[in-house]
Amino acid sequence: MLALDEQWTDATRWPPGSDQFVESFAKGLLVIAAFSQERGLTLTGVAQRTNLPRAGVRRLLHTLVALGMARQNGDVFSLSPRVLQLGFSYLSSLSLREVAQPIIETLSREADEVVAISVLDGPNVIYITRAEVTSVLRRSLTIGSRIPAFCTSMGRVLLAGLPPEDCKTALMNSDRRAWTRQTVTDVRKLEKEIAKVREQGWSIVTDELEVGAFGIAAPIRGEGGKTVAAINLSTNLARHSPAALVKKFLPRLIKAADEISNHMI
Repeated sequence: MLALDEQWTDATRWPPGSDQFVESFAKGLLVIAAFSQERGLTLTGVAQRTNLPRAGVRRLLHTLVALGMARQNGDVFSLSPRVLQLGFSYLSSLSLREVAQPIIETLSREADEVVAISVLDGPNVIYITRAEVTSVLRRSLTIGSRIPAFCTSMGRVLLAGLPPEDCKTALMNSDRRAWTRQTVTDVRKLEKEIAKVREQGWSIVTDELEVGAFGIAAPIRGEGGKTVAAINLSTNLARHSPAALVKKFLPRLIKAADEISNHMI
């Protein structure tokens, strides 16, 4: 086993292949890791970054494309949002939930509203933990529930954490149905909304997934400041006006997001 201070991306330090170490799997992970600093790479670029033979890199890249975890534009390969699914097991593990649960329970209790954390899973967000005192929303969402990313505050925060090109791809692949009369379905308008979220660092969505529903969300950031999850407070507009909700809850939500983020770094 590699020591914690050793770079697993250095293939020269790998243990020899055996029934306990699958070298081909390790090479696939190495190819994915090659994109950590560059969004798009040629086959030659990946081979140089990984020190793997071009023939093997070609097969691994085309496997990722076939699985929908990468895309090819001419000679350039890039990862797709679907590759985020590989991190879901970690994000939904006990460690994140242990850190986040007492924080969101405190916020839920103080606000008397539903608070949840989710991660991006393709065109959807998936709930990994939540807390509520009472719920006035019609939708009953539990851990593991999926909702569209494009029309929810959590989803737009998570999409804002992607490079703009990947964000557009995720939007294009979404089932952008009009859940209500207020649902924004046009990709260009959504890109503008998400660009605003990216700039201000939080998102508000009203009446787009459910009539009368209000959601406000902020990013949870991991190493390097990357968005790894989103925290959301949701309620019904019958209880508050949007302006009052922002004034009352946004500072608390951002504080909770920062507190969780500090444990993720």
